[in-house]
Amino acid sequence: MNRPHHRPQRIVRKTSVSRLRHADVEVGTEIPEQTFPVRRLDLVRYAGASGDFNPIHWNERFAKSVGLPDVIAHGMFTMAEAARVLTGWTGDPGCLLDYSVRFSAPVVVPDDEDGAEITVGGKVKAKNDDGTVNVLLTARSGGAKVLVQSKALVRLAS
Repeated sequence: MNRPHHRPQRIVRKTSVSRLRHADVEVGTEIPEQTFPVRRLDLVRYAGASGDFNPIHWNERFAKSVGLPDVIAHGMFTMAEAARVLTGWTGDPGCLLDYSVRFSAPVVVPDDEDGAEITVGGKVKAKNDDGTVNVLLTARSGGAKVLVQSKALVRLAS
């Protein structure tokens, strides 16, 4: 019996995401703070996705043996959480044109129900004629600044 080949239907969902417009932003505009939980499971998942299985990110005994207070989050994980604030603020996951940070303290992640938190906010430092803005981000965890000189160039909708 010859059966017709059935292809799965492709469902396209249109979402109405409101993108932040360049005209609606001024120098000094505050980017609302967001707080992200970080648990050991998040670090294991990130290690799998990134291929970074350094034991300081999952093995408490090893982390302490090299002088760390406990397991610490990957630097790129911390950087990505900060970038989420920008993509959420703009409504555009492709808004980042340039992004750099300096790591100033680790995000220490205890092995308990609470884990740690990263709190990120920012401020527009410059508004450029080409539809972009320069943003300075702040990121804290456990009372310490974990990112300094965190700067981004962000394209906004026209």
